[in-house]
Amino acid sequence: MATPTNQELIECWRNELAPLLPLLHAFHDRDGFISDDALRDIAVGLRIPLADLFGTVTFYHHFSRTPPGQSASRVCTGPVCCLVGGNELLAALKADGATPMPCAGRCDDFVPVLKGHQVLIGVNPDTLAVKPSPLPPPNPGGIDECVFGAIREPNRSNIEGYCRTGGYEGLTRAVQEMRPAEVVEVIIESKLAGRGGAGFPTGLKWQAVAEAPGNPKTIVCNADEGEPGCFKDRAILDHDPHAVIEAMVLAAYATDATRGFIYLRYEYPETLNTLAEAIAEAEEAGFLGSQILDTDFSFHIHLRRGAGAYICGEEGSLLNSLEGKHPFPRNRPPYPVTHGYDNLPTVVNNVETLAAAPQIMRRGADWYRGLGMNGHAGTKVISLSGDIQRPGNYEVPFGLPLKTLLYGWAGGTQEGRSIQAITMAGLSGGFLAGKDLDVTLDEPSIGKVGAMLGAAGIIVFDDSRDIIQMARHAMEFFAEESCGKCFPCRIGTQRLTERLTGETGPSDLTQWRSEVSDIGATMQATSACSLGTAAPNITESLMKYFPQQVEHHVSRKT
Repeated sequence: MATPTNQELIECWRNELAPLLPLLHAFHDRDGFISDDALRDIAVGLRIPLADLFGTVTFYHHFSRTPPGQSASRVCTGPVCCLVGGNELLAALKADGATPMPCAGRCDDFVPVLKGHQVLIGVNPDTLAVKPSPLPPPNPGGIDECVFGAIREPNRSNIEGYCRTGGYEGLTRAVQEMRPAEVVEVIIESKLAGRGGAGFPTGLKWQAVAEAPGNPKTIVCNADEGEPGCFKDRAILDHDPHAVIEAMVLAAYATDATRGFIYLRYEYPETLNTLAEAIAEAEEAGFLGSQILDTDFSFHIHLRRGAGAYICGEEGSLLNSLEGKHPFPRNRPPYPVTHGYDNLPTVVNNVETLAAAPQIMRRGADWYRGLGMNGHAGTKVISLSGDIQRPGNYEVPFGLPLKTLLYGWAGGTQEGRSIQAITMAGLSGGFLAGKDLDVTLDEPSIGKVGAMLGAAGIIVFDDSRDIIQMARHAMEFFAEESCGKCFPCRIGTQRLTERLTGETGPSDLTQWRSEVSDIGATMQATSACSLGTAAPNITESLMKYFPQQVEHHVSRKT
C-alpha cells in the first residue's frame, strides 16, 4: 500500500469533526516527526495561521519535530517512578536518545517507557517488556462496589462479556421506558458528582445542557488523566470500556446530544486500540450510532488522542485542544454547559464519573447513595502508589478512614519503615502528615485540614525520603506544565521551584516563609485555572508539616 501524501492525509481529515489532532497524529505516525513542510501544508489545508499552528504543535510534549522522533524512548520520571529507578533507567537509555517524560499513569506497575505505539515496563533496559494493565485488586473490605463492581469478570472488556454482566441494561431501560428528564432525575437523586476533582453534581450538569439553547449538543469524556499518581481512568478504560461508552450514550439521551468525543491521553496507546474496538462493537450491536435500539435516537462517538499536556485535563483547555486551538484554559463564565465545544452546550465528564452512571441506572439512585459511609453518598476510586506494600486502584466508600485504606487494605509501608507523608489529589492537594492522617476519605473531612481529595491519587512517602526534594520535584512538574497564559502561575511556579532548589530567596527563615507564602497567596487569588491555584499547596503543606526540614533547607544557604 502506497504511503499517503501530505494532501491525501489532509483531505482524509479536513471535513471531520475536531480534525487537527488526528491529522497531526497521522503525519507523526507516517514520518515519526512533524516536518516544516508538513506544518505548512496543514496550515494551508485547515486555514490555520502558520505561527499559531507552530505554537500549538510545540506546546505538546509528544509531537516530535525532528528525527528520531517517535521512535526514541521516553522514560517516566514522575514522582513515583523516580522513587524506584526511573532516573537510573533514563540514564541507561540516554545513549539511544531517550528523554524524560512526566508521570505516564503506570504508578502501579513501573517504570513505563513509551516507544512508538507501545508502552514497555521494567526497571532496567534488559527487562523492558509489554505488560497488560493490572486489574484493580479485589476489594479488601468486602464492600459493594459501583465502578469496579464487575470489572474483574472474565472478558468484561468486550461486548459479550459486558452484556453478560449487566452491560447496556441501564441504557436499554432508559431509551425504551424513560423520558430524558427521568434519566436526569435518577442521576440527580443518586448524588453522583464529578470524580475528576471539581465535584460538581453530575445530574445538574446534564440538566443544564438539556435545558440550554443551541444544537448540536456534545458529550465529552475527559480521559486526559495527567495528574501524577492518578491511574484509575486507565484501569477503567482498559478493562471496562463499554461502561464509559454506555454512560456517554445515556448522557446523550438525557441531554439530546448527537455527538461525542473521548479525549484520551497520549501515553495510553494500547488503550486507544481497546476503545476503538469497543466503539465498533457498540455500533455493530446497535447501542451506538444511528437509530440506537431501533429508535429515532442517534449518537456518534469520535475518539481523539491528546499529545501530552497536563493542562488539557482542565476542561477549557481540553475543549480548545479539540477545536484545534492553542490549549489555554478558558475564562469562565461562560461555562461549557452553555458554551462548550463549538461554543454550544456541552457535557464534560471524567471517566470515573461516567463509569458510575450505567450501574446507577441499573440499580437505582438509592442503592448508589447507600454505598457511602456516615451519610456520604457513593464511592471513590483511589489510585494508591509510592512507598506502600500493595499499590493499585481501590474503590472505597466515601467516609472510609484514610488509615484503613493505607494500613488495612494496602498493608502500610515496608517493614521497618513508617509513613512520613502522603500527597493528596495526586500532587495538587499538597502533603498530608502526622495527626491529619486520621481524616476520612471525603472532601469535608479532608478540607478541614486544608487539603483536598480531588482526583484521589495518593502517593505515599516513607521516612527514608527527602521531603524537600519530593516537594521540589512536584513544583518542577507544575512549572514545566504551566501553560503560560497567566503570569501568576507562569512566574510563581518558577519562583517557588527556585526557593525549593535553594537557587534564590532569603537566607532568613522568617523572610523565606513569608515570601513563599506571599507568592502562593498571589497565585491562588489570581491564577487563571486550577494548576496555578493548586501548586502552592505543595509549599504551604511543606511549611505546615515539616518546619524543621524547611529550616534546615534555608539554613544551608547561609
